[in-house]
Amino acid sequence: MSDYTRAAVPLDQEYALKVAATRLARDFEGVFGVETIERFLHTSYEQFAGRATVTNYLPLLSERFAKQRLSALARVEGRSNDGTPAVLFLCIHNAGRSQMALGFFEHYAGNGAVGWSGGSEPGDQVNRAAIEAMKERGIDISAEYPKPWTDEVVRAADVVITMGCGDACPVFPGKRYEEWVLDDPAGWDVSGIRPVRDEIERRVLTLLDQLGVPART
Repeated sequence: MSDYTRAAVPLDQEYALKVAATRLARDFEGVFGVETIERFLHTSYEQFAGRATVTNYLPLLSERFAKQRLSALARVEGRSNDGTPAVLFLCIHNAGRSQMALGFFEHYAGNGAVGWSGGSEPGDQVNRAAIEAMKERGIDISAEYPKPWTDEVVRAADVVITMGCGDACPVFPGKRYEEWVLDDPAGWDVSGIRPVRDEIERRVLTLLDQLGVPART
């Protein structure tokens, strides 16, 4: 039995989490049991509940985050791994640089690689100017959300790209780490973000080439 104790959740949110658990159980049928799925779902909920200003979307965010964490754990434990490389992009707030990097990575890699992002001190929302700057390149990151890094995600990553989180960034043996020195665009307008965005795109394309993943045109 797990010694994990759930925090109190409002009834309407609890119902939404039960529905989410049902969906996740279908997604991970034969991979993880109900207890594991529910534990990851509720701990994901707790990650966001303490800092959320609007609670309506908490169950949905929790489901998405739990699905990412469970997918990572399945790779770590050898339950599900198709051999594609996995890359984790980390910055402080997971609101600008790492979100743009993930956007470019997923756009160019397609199904050829797995991408995640996280922050050492996640913000409340993705930088609106970064969203607009990415839209100029035809990439929509408006549905993304700041989230913390977790052990299973770091352990599942083949490459960890850090952007200014310093000693707060996790270090696990056997991983390839690379620090991208980029200005933090927090508080900048779109015109200020464009050079950072373009440098991130260049570095993502270089990384994909190093990983042997063809970049989609």
